[in-house]
Amino acid sequence: MPDRDHLAADFAARAGWGAARRLPLAGDASARRYVRLVAASGATSVLMDAPPGLVEPVADFTRVARHLRNLGLSAPEVLAEDPAQGFLLLEDLGDALFARRLEADPDLEAPLYTAATDVLVHLNTVPPLEGLPVYDIAVMADYVSVLPEHYAGGDAAPLVAAMRDALTRLVPDTEAMILRDYHAENLLWLPDRTGLACVGLLDFQLAMRCHPAYDLVSLLQDARRDVAPAVEAAMVARFAAATGADPGAFAATYAALGAQRNLRIIGLFARLAREAGKTRYLAMIPRVWALAQRCLSHPELADLAEIVTKSTPAPAADHLQALAVPCPGQ
Repeated sequence: MPDRDHLAADFAARAGWGAARRLPLAGDASARRYVRLVAASGATSVLMDAPPGLVEPVADFTRVARHLRNLGLSAPEVLAEDPAQGFLLLEDLGDALFARRLEADPDLEAPLYTAATDVLVHLNTVPPLEGLPVYDIAVMADYVSVLPEHYAGGDAAPLVAAMRDALTRLVPDTEAMILRDYHAENLLWLPDRTGLACVGLLDFQLAMRCHPAYDLVSLLQDARRDVAPAVEAAMVARFAAATGADPGAFAATYAALGAQRNLRIIGLFARLAREAGKTRYLAMIPRVWALAQRCLSHPELADLAEIVTKSTPAPAADHLQALAVPCPGQ
C-alpha cells in the first residue's frame, strides 16, 4: 500500500502541482501535516495531509472554509480535494501569523486584536453554519474531566459538577459559530485586504455552536503568548458593546468560559506530554494556570475556585517534570 508521501505526491500531480518544490510547514497538535508547494513560476499553494481515521475529515474543513468565505472572511480557498485519501490543496495565505508579526512589531497588538475581535462580532450577527455540533454546557463541563485525569489525579466528578453549575448560572443560552482554536498562531495578518478580510483564518475544522464569548476567550487568553491586560479589557468591552451585552453579566460569562477553557487546556497539554511525548506543551501550562486563576477570582466562581484549589496542584517544576514521563505502555 502506498505511503502518505506517495499518495500526497500523486494528489499534487493530479491537481497540476506535480513539479512543484515541497517545503514543510509547521503543523499543529494533531496528525495533520502541511506542505507549501512552490511552482516554477513562483506561485504557491498549501497541501494539507489529514490521514483518515486519525484526524477530522477534510470535508469538515472544506465545508467551514466555504461558509466563512461566503461571509466575506479570509479562509483559504480550496483549490483541489481528495476526501477519501484525506488531502486538500489550499490557497496559500502566507506566513504573517499574528504571533510572528507581534514579535516583530509589538505596537501592532491593538490593531490586530481589534480586527480579530470584529471578525467574532460579525460571526455573532449571522446564523451559524447548519449542522455544526453544539458545544453545550453539559459537554463543556464534561470536557474539564481531562484536568484530573491527566494533570491532577483524583476524582473528576466534583470538578465537573461545579463547572456545570457555574456554566448553567453564568452562560446564557446563546449560540453563534465558534472556531474553537481562535488565537494568534491560527490568525494571519493580510493588510493588503480590506475590512474583516484582513484577518486570515486557519484551523477551523472543529467549528461548533456555542456562546460567542468562547472564541473571545480563546483569542485574548492565549496559551502561547501574553496579551496586554489593557488590550484584553478593551476587546472585551468592544465585543460586549457591539453585541449589546450587559458589561457586568458579560464579564461573568467571560470568566466562566475562560475557567472552562483554561482548565481543560491544562489537562490536554498534560495528556499530550504523557501520551504523545509532546513535552513542549508543558512549558505553556504556567501561563494557562495563571489565566485560569484570574478567571476563577471572579466572585461568581467562588465555589468552582474552591474545588480547583483543593484538588489541583499549581504547576511547580517538579510536577511538570513528572508529567514529562510517558504513561506506562506509551
